[in-house]
Amino acid sequence: MTPPSPEASGTTASASWLDLLDWRRELNDLYAHVREERTHDPRAAHRHWQERRNDLFRRHPQTPLPADERAAFAGLPVWEYDPALSFDAPIDTTLPPERLIVASSTGQDMPLVRIGRASLTPAAPTTPAFTLDVYWIDVYGGGVFVPFRDASSGHETYGGGRYLLDTAKGADLGSVRAGHLTLDFNFAYHPSCHYDPRWSCPLAPPQNVLGAAIRAGERSRM
Repeated sequence: MTPPSPEASGTTASASWLDLLDWRRELNDLYAHVREERTHDPRAAHRHWQERRNDLFRRHPQTPLPADERAAFAGLPVWEYDPALSFDAPIDTTLPPERLIVASSTGQDMPLVRIGRASLTPAAPTTPAFTLDVYWIDVYGGGVFVPFRDASSGHETYGGGRYLLDTAKGADLGSVRAGHLTLDFNFAYHPSCHYDPRWSCPLAPPQNVLGAAIRAGERSRM
């Protein structure tokens, strides 16, 4: 997600970039704690994730919230933790890499490379298995990126989708074993453009649209 320009946010350029650095450090610390705590108490890790994100949204200079909404902010709506929507997902890397350009919320292009495909098999036998493509953000620094849209998008969640992983920004749930990624929909979160359209956020591509509603993670404020 690309923040608004320093001029748009009313701050000096140097202060804005240092604030962004601090925001990313705090996110890295948050997800390091989540990765450690999830191994023995995923519900507690989920509560910690909510509390820290609420704190960042409430008081950090890089909060995505518009200035006129910060005083009344009461917390991000989140569904209750559902262990059935947490996956140790094997990644098929035998697929040929596929380059694509996805649009952002502000019309900018974001280059991605598909580096694999995650297979997710729900515990409930009545729920069909599904897949998600895993991307590398193909710009300087890069990072693993797993966005998705589902049947809740545009109604209960942001229409452009939510993110499971964006390691360039610190959102990394880790791996239990080689060749796998931890994909836990309970930690799915909205991009910043959901809160303020000044932010530029890549939208989930058609390959990662799920037919079912994933009622886990962050909800819309609607």
